[in-house]
Amino acid sequence: MREKPLLIIEALLAVIIASFLIKILPFKSVAKIAAGSGLRNNSPAPPVEAQLIARAIYACAMRAPWRAMCIQQGLAAVLMLRRKGFMATLFYGAAHTPQAALVAHVWVRSADVDVIGCETANDYGLLATFPDQTD
Repeated sequence: MREKPLLIIEALLAVIIASFLIKILPFKSVAKIAAGSGLRNNSPAPPVEAQLIARAIYACAMRAPWRAMCIQQGLAAVLMLRRKGFMATLFYGAAHTPQAALVAHVWVRSADVDVIGCETANDYGLLATFPDQTD
């Protein structure tokens, strides 16, 4: 499956914007952006669309001259999904490594459709969702 050039450009811009926001804003502000205050998109992303978005983001993140980690990739995915009118939830979790270090991870789902970072999500205890899923 080959990504469309415009999708790659959109993903690159989303990774740049997400990285910039994470760098300059406090976590609380980034969380508000991830929660999408007031945005209620009801339709989940089609699995093929979710996969294309994830592949485009991964491709851009791996080639970025800075470290675009799961949080940058996750926020970029949320921005892209919402721009396209799809629902998006950013999940934030943590786990202990065998070396007893605490590590965090971010992943994104659109309803029950895995988008990005979901491969290892079961290894992490869920700390928060954006938007909040406890309502």
